[in-house]
Amino acid sequence: MSSVSGAAAGNPSGMTSASRTVGSPEHHWFTEPTEPAKKSYVTWLIIAQFVFFIALLGPAVVGIGLKISSLQAAGAIAEGAAAANSASAILGGVGAFFAAIANVVFGRISDRTTSRWGRRRVWIVLGAVIMTVGFVFMALGDSLAIATVGWAIAQLGANMTLAPFVATIADQVPKFQRGAITAGLGIAQNVGIVGGVYVAGWFSFNLFIVFVVPAILSIVALVIFVVVLPDKQLPVKPPRISFGEILGTIWVSPAKHPDFALAWWSRFLITFAAFGFTTFRFFYMVYHLDVPEEEVGLLIANTTLVYTGALVITAWIAGRISDKIGKRKVFVWTSTALFAVGTLALIFIQDVPSYYVLELFLGAAYGIYVGVDLALVVDVLPNPDDAGKDLGVLNLANALPQTAAPLVGGLVLAATGGATGADYTTWFTVCAVLCLVGALVIFPIKSVR
Repeated sequence: MSSVSGAAAGNPSGMTSASRTVGSPEHHWFTEPTEPAKKSYVTWLIIAQFVFFIALLGPAVVGIGLKISSLQAAGAIAEGAAAANSASAILGGVGAFFAAIANVVFGRISDRTTSRWGRRRVWIVLGAVIMTVGFVFMALGDSLAIATVGWAIAQLGANMTLAPFVATIADQVPKFQRGAITAGLGIAQNVGIVGGVYVAGWFSFNLFIVFVVPAILSIVALVIFVVVLPDKQLPVKPPRISFGEILGTIWVSPAKHPDFALAWWSRFLITFAAFGFTTFRFFYMVYHLDVPEEEVGLLIANTTLVYTGALVITAWIAGRISDKIGKRKVFVWTSTALFAVGTLALIFIQDVPSYYVLELFLGAAYGIYVGVDLALVVDVLPNPDDAGKDLGVLNLANALPQTAAPLVGGLVLAATGGATGADYTTWFTVCAVLCLVGALVIFPIKSVR
């Protein structure tokens, strides 16, 4: 791929001459960006990420627990930890399945969208609207079945937005700027989670506010983002996708692209460990830390604030240093190993003050990871023109653990959690070991410096 932009070479479309043969499997419709990303794009990328994750993760982190508790109070779900863990596993697993499908499908679709509005814009906004509709079902549903349908719709819409949204980084950001910008994006995401958790804690008495109002605000933020986004329009109509390419939507050959495959597995395993805990955190606090149920929402908000404060500091430092020294791997494997240690430590925490300290440690570890990992992945993309599709495949490493961890965790807790379902020792040990493997698979990556 040429290192000189098409526009600078007198080619306003940004295509190289070789890219005009769109039928070739290694097409290159656009040259990789070499100029700094526009400030308006970077600003609204961060703002939109922040607002969107208030809308998405408040319901995910606290809202699901609140919904399950409300269904238990109404008699729609049996009382107790075992029933709550099972309901959490069902909701989380089904929703994450739809998230995985949406990520890869709409990443591929956005790569090949020929709209005069560009490749990414339509899907970013449409997904947020669908997410909001799903949250209406989630808030108002009077059974676990309706809540599960709502969560599935919401996850489908959210990931319809996320796949093309994240792909704009490959479209717009040059390699020398990716560490700083992806660190900022990770910070915005996690600060947004804090905001979402506080919203859920403050308005826990009204599930419509928890689920729906932030989602409406996210639509507004994303509309502004797509207005300032210098989205690229495909210069030619791509050939019809073959059946093999449809199957390839959810596949990047590990034999041809081993670095991408190893980065994928590292992301999968640390995400599995993270959701192995967060899926059951609400009831871990109730049954392991003996926190009164009415205090759990605020405790999650406060500890998430501590976690995110540490994350913001380490993510920003790691991203800047990574760009400066031109290295990614050391940050990713170190942070993943530290996160494994923190996950194992959850077993030994017996009181709320100790849990605050552990959240500080976990936040610092995950911050280093957030500050560098996405930059590493974008650096090893097989073909930047297929960034939406390939980042969709990467996002399977986010979405599949969100399906697998609740379902596997539900089974493990049912088998090892005792009569009450409240013993998390075996399950957190499994999560910690898998996370450590996620650190080890970073070492063989060769092409990142």
